[in-house]
Order: sequence, then C-alpha cells, then structure tokens
Amino acid sequence: MGFLVLDELAGKHGIKVTRIKHKALTGDGMIAGEKVLLVKPQTYMNLSGESLREVMDYYKVPIENLVVIYDDLDLEIGTLRIRKKGSSGSHNGMKSVIYQLQDDNFPRIRIGIGGTESADWRDYVTSPVSREEAEILAPVIREAADAVTCMIESGVDIAMNRYNTPKKKKGQKEETIEERDD
Repeated sequence: MGFLVLDELAGKHGIKVTRIKHKALTGDGMIAGEKVLLVKPQTYMNLSGESLREVMDYYKVPIENLVVIYDDLDLEIGTLRIRKKGSSGSHNGMKSVIYQLQDDNFPRIRIGIGGTESADWRDYVTSPVSREEAEILAPVIREAADAVTCMIESGVDIAMNRYNTPKKKKGQKEETIEERDD
C-alpha cells in the first residue's frame, strides 16, 4: 500500500522514483512548496528500517519529518488512519523501522487491508489484490496521497482531522466522505 501511495504522490507531483540509493528506489521533488524525498525500500519488508535509517542518517532528516505509509491487517479494508507517533502494532516492517531508528515519534499513515480468517496471513499480504479489494482501496490510496500533501502543508493534526476514517459502531452503515463533517 505504501508503494501505491508513493506512486500516486509521484504522479501528482511529477516526481520520478527511479534512483537506487540507500537500499531503496528514491526520487526527490517538491510537494506543497517543500522539498521531499520519496523512498521505496527494496529490502525484505521486515528489514525496511535499515533503508530508512540510512536515508535519515545521510540526509540528517528530523524524525518528525519522516512519514511512513503502510498496510495494516488490523484495520478494516479501506480504512485510513493517521497517527503522530506510536507503536508498531503487529506490522513487522514498522517494528524494523522503530528498531533501526530507535524512536517511534514520527507520523504514519496506515491503510486497512482487513484481516483474513486464514491462519497464513503471509499468503494474504503477498497475494495480488482482488478486483473487489482494488475498487475499495483505489480511493483510499488517493486520499492517503492527499493526506501526505495536507501533512506537509498544514500539519499532522489537520490531516488527522480531515482524513482519518470515522470508526463505525456495530451495525452502523459506512459513512462516506461527503457525509462527514470536517
């Protein structure tokens, strides 16, 4: 999901993510008047923190300027959650990032891909997205890209208020973006 959001951002802002550096595909450009570096680690997912540590050390990026975007099995498919900081939850890639950076005080965007009843979640997260799932996830990927731009322009708090998917109560119908009050 993170790579798909970066592809969306890159397309919207004319950034080519083609350079291989720091165990990652990278591309730099401007978003909302700020210089940014888009990074797609090319390590195994559970080692992605190594790539981000190299980037952070090389460019001397303050931890609060890092935004990590990733899928989350623990969130219902199509759910978008932005947080200022926090634990890794059950995500091994985030465990690697936090371990390598020795800090969890950076914003993150989690995109719900829903759980699976199957005991082998590894097959689920590495399998292709079904047509039905793609239809649910496409607008969320666009929203996540817009949320990154909002975070850069206006800060994490405003992005959280604007883009976090409202939590549904049991039996409550799904609320659309147009129905929510921002």
